[in-house]
Amino acid sequence: MKPICFIAARGDSKGVPKKNIRLLINKPLIAHTIEKSIDSKIFSHVIVSTEDDEIAKISKQYGAEVPFRRPRRLATDTAGMGDVMVHGITKLCSLGYDFDTFVNRDCTVPFIRNSDIQGSINLLKREKCDVVYGVYVQHFNPYFNMMELGRDKFLTFSKKMKIRPKRRQDAPKVYQLNGLYTYNTKRFLKFKNPFLPKGLPYEISPETGLMIDTELEFRIAEMMLKQKLIK
Repeated sequence: MKPICFIAARGDSKGVPKKNIRLLINKPLIAHTIEKSIDSKIFSHVIVSTEDDEIAKISKQYGAEVPFRRPRRLATDTAGMGDVMVHGITKLCSLGYDFDTFVNRDCTVPFIRNSDIQGSINLLKREKCDVVYGVYVQHFNPYFNMMELGRDKFLTFSKKMKIRPKRRQDAPKVYQLNGLYTYNTKRFLKFKNPFLPKGLPYEISPETGLMIDTELEFRIAEMMLKQKLIK
């Protein structure tokens, strides 16, 4: 049984207006993720969850399915991704879609390789875990070079150790979550939460994990595509 690909995209983005359908080189941002997911042949269906008519229209033009509309209450700044996923996956099950695994992809992370998507699915099946998170090792490290305000309003290290590492390489490894989440459907619907008890990391490269949320990141993504630094 093939997994499905689930892409959530709302219309009212704040940081970059209409971010999900803004042109990146020659096509809307969401189209890059849709086309790569379809071309991978990994999925039985590529589904887009949105409340926005324009996103729905563009998604269909590039081959995705939009079998339902997301409620407006789940398309606000305060709506959590967990609630969006629960609504979408529950709706798909009620519509007769049959899948034991689904991959939640963020369309603002369009460069994730299909080989890494397949690798995350293989890891989920092999280890029989609840979820596999696409991650990359983060050089900003709360044990070494990240601080927060303490109760006295002065800076303190976010994570304390008896002996603080002198080099970042000696600090405990920490991971940056990214736009690739591969779930066991039954376990997800049991907990109704994107963060499940038995989750494993699947390491991807930082460049393929670029998240496009700002004007600067749009420029970086355009440069990467123009210079063919990413495929």
